[in-house]
Amino acid sequence: MAAKKDTFEFPEGVDPAQYLEKLKAMANDGLSKAKENYEQAQIVFEEAKKEAEANLSTAQGHSSKISLATIDAMRSNTEATLTHMEKLSGVKSISEFMELQTSFLSSQTQMAMDNAKSMQALYQDAVNDAGAPAKKAAEKAMGAFKPK
Repeated sequence: MAAKKDTFEFPEGVDPAQYLEKLKAMANDGLSKAKENYEQAQIVFEEAKKEAEANLSTAQGHSSKISLATIDAMRSNTEATLTHMEKLSGVKSISEFMELQTSFLSSQTQMAMDNAKSMQALYQDAVNDAGAPAKKAAEKAMGAFKPK
């Protein structure tokens, strides 16, 4: 009966240490590349985190401005309505009632238009500031494709 040959045995004349050194070199090379990639990913993630925090802070600021403007508009509207009701309680004639009512509606319409304009400006600022990081990122990405 012939001796059974080991499947994992190296052929004669081949030094296993030589392959071991090559394997070590490949493993070290792979490890160093993995470390580099990890460090680059950390930098990118840190930048993204900072950008997200800045965006959140900007959104909170705009939200506060819009909320305060809305509260101010509601306060002005309530005060104008209460003043109008006080004036209506002292009305002596239909013509005086109509005059007060017409004046009130006109002033309320103007106030609503002014409030709409100021709110539009606040929302436009919020949209511009919210879109700025995306615009910046797009410009940066497009800059990478421009020929040098």
